[in-house]
Amino acid sequence: MGLMELSLLMSIQRGRRRQRIQTNDGSLTSVSKRKSPPFQQDGNSDGGKRMKYPGPVLPEEIWCHIHSLMPMQAAAQAACVSRSFLDSWRCYPNLTFSRGIQCRNVNAHEKDEIVTNLTTKVDRSLVKHSGITKKLKLEFYNCNVKACDLDRWLQIGVTPAIEELTVQLPWDRKKYKFPWPLLSNGSGNSIRYLNLSNCAFRPTVRLGLRSLTKLCLCDVRITGDELACLLDSAFVLEQLILQRCSKIISLKIPSWLQKLSDLEVFECERLQAMEVEAQYISKINFAAVDELGQLSLGQSLQLKILEISYYGAVCYARAELPSSFPSLESLTIFSWSEMVSTPMVPSKFSYLKHLRVVFPARSLSPTYDHCSLISFFDASPSLETFFLQVVPMYAKHPSIFADPSDLRKMPEHRHDKLKNVKIVGFSSSKSLVELTCHILESTTSLEYLTLDTTDGHSPPRCSSVHNMGKCFPIDRDVILEAHKALLAIRTYIQGIVPSKVKFTVGKPCSQCHAV
Repeated sequence: MGLMELSLLMSIQRGRRRQRIQTNDGSLTSVSKRKSPPFQQDGNSDGGKRMKYPGPVLPEEIWCHIHSLMPMQAAAQAACVSRSFLDSWRCYPNLTFSRGIQCRNVNAHEKDEIVTNLTTKVDRSLVKHSGITKKLKLEFYNCNVKACDLDRWLQIGVTPAIEELTVQLPWDRKKYKFPWPLLSNGSGNSIRYLNLSNCAFRPTVRLGLRSLTKLCLCDVRITGDELACLLDSAFVLEQLILQRCSKIISLKIPSWLQKLSDLEVFECERLQAMEVEAQYISKINFAAVDELGQLSLGQSLQLKILEISYYGAVCYARAELPSSFPSLESLTIFSWSEMVSTPMVPSKFSYLKHLRVVFPARSLSPTYDHCSLISFFDASPSLETFFLQVVPMYAKHPSIFADPSDLRKMPEHRHDKLKNVKIVGFSSSKSLVELTCHILESTTSLEYLTLDTTDGHSPPRCSSVHNMGKCFPIDRDVILEAHKALLAIRTYIQGIVPSKVKFTVGKPCSQCHAV
């Protein structure tokens, strides 16, 4: 809510209120019957008249609530309008000091001046709102504020009233040590959301974060044992996000985190083992830097959504996951390297409905057989959607035009739940054409088929997304492969698509990417 919305609210309040005011003789009269305007005239030293607007009479808690819905800058500006706004500004609970203060592309003197002004403003605001701040954000992506200033601000801002705390520092400030004792001895009991980035967090004793529901640590220097001190009393934690925390070697998610439903672990480069005992987690997003280390999950874990990203992820998912996650419903796989084809194993994903497989650039061996993905179809009797994204210009798979022999016939298996199939980066690769033909021939429930010969982001016409006059340039080899893919679709696929299936083909821009 900004100043315009606030003015509108004031106008509505003036029209609706029936305020009773006291006259000079002590009687009461209704403002709705009074013909004088809602402005008061005061005399001044020049004998003239000065107009003063007192603002609508509302309870203080309503003014404070209105202010809490406004951005911090707008709330501060509104404090200049009337005494009511000024009083409510003094109880404004949400303080954000963000990257609006830019320190890039300025000389050293200007940078020092910017930081000095910033320090003064933060000091003044925090002191005025001490003890009433519920949400505090210190987001200094580009400004290297002093560690002593950060310590002082946190000392002032972290009080028993604080509910949300965010500290985002520049990437080169990882050595800053967050003053974790501020959260100990019950001082952190009110915090529901804690978000730290580019600092060190090294607790040595148990912290009392009994109200914590969401924890996000990005580029934070913290070990597994120190994280355990943080989680030791976080009984109501619902979401845990760890990103590039390079000091964590072993990660254990304890069983007492009964409320934890969402676990996300990204690129913790030294992580070798992860043990999950919390049994009510329904979603895990795991991305490893290299190969997956030891992953131990509770036998009673009722996982429904899983996203994994690492080397050899497709083979691992097919061979290991069905027995580990019998209740899995949605699976997303990012594989950075697949040297062998997906294994055909008997284990099944009994409840899997949505499968997404992404092969980034240079991730596939030229000998990888796309048809091996049929193993997922055979193992997933409830599968409804299948999404596949490849980057054909790097894999160099044999083209169907280089090997025009008959297409392979895969083992007969009917898929009576699959409704939506989309392949992005479709090429003339023979095994990719064979995979598509198999889906069409073995799926009786198919409703939508999309084959996109682009990267999925390029518009079909240069004017459909932006007004730059032409599309972004694409390598000629990529354009040639896209046109070969279109020929393969017309030759081998288009004729066998059932009439009831909505068939969509994504093409390069005909104006900018013609051969």
